Amino acid sequence: MMNKADAASGPAIVVHDLHVKRVRTPVLHGLSLAVPRGLIVGLLGPSGSGKTTLMRSIVGVQVVQSGTIEVLGLPAGSKVLRRRVAYYTQQASVYDDLTVRQNLAYFRRVLGAPASDVDRVIERTHLGSVAGQLAGSLSGGQRGRVSLAAALLGAPEVLVLDEPTVGLDPVLRVELWQLFHELAADGATLLVSSHVMDEAKRCDRLLLMRDGELLADDTVKGVLEFTGTDDIEDAFLRLIDRGEPDLQPHDAAARSAEAGTGSEAAR
Repeated sequence: MMNKADAASGPAIVVHDLHVKRVRTPVLHGLSLAVPRGLIVGLLGPSGSGKTTLMRSIVGVQVVQSGTIEVLGLPAGSKVLRRRVAYYTQQASVYDDLTVRQNLAYFRRVLGAPASDVDRVIERTHLGSVAGQLAGSLSGGQRGRVSLAAALLGAPEVLVLDEPTVGLDPVLRVELWQLFHELAADGATLLVSSHVMDEAKRCDRLLLMRDGELLADDTVKGVLEFTGTDDIEDAFLRLIDRGEPDLQPHDAAARSAEAGTGSEAAR
């Protein structure tokens, strides 16, 4: 395990030789990767590639067969990470019979976050106009934003976001990505999954997955240069055609640490 100095300066997330089965079916096959601090890292791949299983493993709610995961220098799922790591799932985590504000006040108390956090996250997620409405009366996109607001309570250092833009119209998607970049600028680390390749250009780094394996771990520019393409979807298809995970660092933690906090994202 990292010492305190390494934990403060090293990658936010380090995964080493991770193997996971769901029932008896292997889902993740010896994954190793690292997520640098203060960046937006896109986790992209088709449905069924293992993105959600990896995210569940990182937040400590997935049983793993072997391998190690450290988040902020601590074992994934450690109790002390409860307020430091937030997890946004594809299913909105809200109570329909409570208003938006009541939902956030409840989750605020569970986390032990300051009372002022409720107003802060309502403002940051643009929920002021519906704060007094029952969550059950909101649209799917609005309910998703309430879940995201709940994830922001306590100002977590790491946000693990599982397909947060699914079902949103183009305007809301742009607004959400603007928020993600603001959070990263404030020092948060974001791991954002998507099966929409177009969202890759909004990320600082990419993890491209298929069938439980990592095809690429690099910047957008690096992926495009390696594959000789100018479109991330074409790059992904070219990596699949090669039939092996070529674009990975031999030492994921070292490679990601070298990336520092520079940004390749289109903002």
